[in-house]
Amino acid sequence: MELESTSPEKAGYFARVWKLSKGLLEKLKAKVVELTLKTIKLAKDDPRRVVHSLKVGLALNLVSLLYYLRPLYDNFGVSAMGAVMTVVVVLEYSVGATLGKGLNRGFATLLGGALSVGAHHLACLSGERGEPIMLGFFIFLQAAASTFIRFFPKIKARYDYALLIFILTFSLISVSGFRDDEIIELARKRLSTILIGGSVCVIVSILICPVWAGQDLHNLIASNMAKLGNFLEGFGNEYFKTSKEGESEAEKSFLQQYTSVLASKSNEESLANFAKWEPGHGRFQFRHPWNQYLKIGTLTRQCAYRIDALNGYLNTEIQHTSSELSCKIEEVYREMSLECGKALKELALAVKTMSQPSSATNTHIENAKSAAKNLNYLLKSSVWEDTDFLAVVPVAAVASLLIDVVDFTENIADSVYELTSKANFKRIDVAHSPEKPQIRQPDNTKSPAMVDCPHVCITVNEPTPALSGNGNPSVTKAMGDLEL
Repeated sequence: MELESTSPEKAGYFARVWKLSKGLLEKLKAKVVELTLKTIKLAKDDPRRVVHSLKVGLALNLVSLLYYLRPLYDNFGVSAMGAVMTVVVVLEYSVGATLGKGLNRGFATLLGGALSVGAHHLACLSGERGEPIMLGFFIFLQAAASTFIRFFPKIKARYDYALLIFILTFSLISVSGFRDDEIIELARKRLSTILIGGSVCVIVSILICPVWAGQDLHNLIASNMAKLGNFLEGFGNEYFKTSKEGESEAEKSFLQQYTSVLASKSNEESLANFAKWEPGHGRFQFRHPWNQYLKIGTLTRQCAYRIDALNGYLNTEIQHTSSELSCKIEEVYREMSLECGKALKELALAVKTMSQPSSATNTHIENAKSAAKNLNYLLKSSVWEDTDFLAVVPVAAVASLLIDVVDFTENIADSVYELTSKANFKRIDVAHSPEKPQIRQPDNTKSPAMVDCPHVCITVNEPTPALSGNGNPSVTKAMGDLEL
């Protein structure tokens, strides 16, 4: 009986253990599958990451020959480890970053080694007791001065790593020289191994599938402008709710693309810093105007802030005004956002293809400015007297933001033209688009509230008797449209 009662208990225990183990195995399997999918996606998003990983492995194997080959090891000894360490810290993703770190490390090691040898000889002149005191003073002085210099913004941006290596090299050789008389030999071996490691990094980075930081910056600026253009082109339909019903979120993804522009400052600055280290390549020649890209990026980001505010007025009840007021503002809102969007996409295409912007760019900008002037006239007119104040506030806010967007679009265009001039972009004299929109001239007459209408467009230069009541219904309708 005792055996029979024990058996079910053991069976239940083993069942619970099996169930728990099965659950853990399923979770582990799910984690492995998730990690595999993430790895595949990371590699597909940018295959250059896989190539860079292979380049690092290759460079490490090359510098390891200083250990594997006996003649080389006899020459450098354990100092060959400096070459391995140099590859690990210097070989970066882009050519510019690798060159920047390599040159910083090389010059800092040379300068630090030379000064440490000089400090060692000066300390020796003070005698056996005074030598450690003098060495300590020199190390303190250079470390304090170099660390303070690192706080300067321009120095920190380009030479922070060099100062760090300078402090390290000076301190290591100075302290080591106190117990080792072969200080010059020590400095020579350290400098040699670092130069070998840095040279291997630069050669591998340039010769094997190079990743140019300047090219990435160039494409990033063009892509950011295109994202803003996509949003502005679709803003009118989304704001006035004329997009197709059942449209998926993926088809509306252009409404969120601009968000990446808001956080692009640090990436742009680092790419520009790396690009300045790179040699001429392709159409990016020596002394390419990289700072001009930063100027365009700043203006694009400021425009994106306005677009972010515009996005706040989408899909909210506060944007819905009376049908009469919506009719009066819809056309001018649509024209401003659409023309700015087209202009930004034209500018993005010009930057991406490294060509002069097409004549359509100026046309779009002039049309947007004309619509902005008409909107100013409309806002100053008397059409708001009988409108609810709560309905006017969001309309005026959107109008102000759109006017700012027009101004920033014009400023971006000016900066792009400046870039094309400094970088000698090619000129394309072919028609860019089959559509050639005409520039709409603003109305500067005493009827300030004129807005382009999809049915009737009238420009009044001077009041005429024909427009004063003759009972003609068509004329009466035209006068009613003109008040809009």
